Amino acid sequence: MEGRTLLRDQAAPSASAPTGRSASQATGDEAAAEVELSKRSCVSCNSKDLQAMSEDSAKTLLEQVTGWEVKNEGDILKLHRAWKVKSFAKGLEFFQLVAAVAEEEGHHPDLHLVGWNNVKIDVWTHSVSGLTDNDFILAAKINELKLGGLLSKKKSTAQE
Repeated sequence: MEGRTLLRDQAAPSASAPTGRSASQATGDEAAAEVELSKRSCVSCNSKDLQAMSEDSAKTLLEQVTGWEVKNEGDILKLHRAWKVKSFAKGLEFFQLVAAVAEEEGHHPDLHLVGWNNVKIDVWTHSVSGLTDNDFILAAKINELKLGGLLSKKKSTAQE
């Protein structure tokens, strides 16, 4: 995760873009320029001016990444989510899918396979000891992964 942060639009919104917006997108004047987190790319955080976002800012962005929660561990804010997978092997497959997205974005989460079927992910930007926009971009992209064949039928939660 180190060495990456901020947001970069992959494509500029067009003037003819549809006006209907989902609840997870910004409203008002900012809505026209807003692109869903999952459509953005993580960018390098080589800037010395880079700082971790506030808890209020994190909670605002949290609305756009269903199933995730903001945790405070030792005064470091992190995004956290947990899933139950069908088996140990399915947990490893899950991690392979996440790893492919992380490599593509150049932003790497902390992955935990606990027991034989509990998958947990913490996303945070190590270089700033907290959360940046990149963490939410990665969480949104993880949310888009096709995991149906890997997950247990038991409900997974952020609190696990």
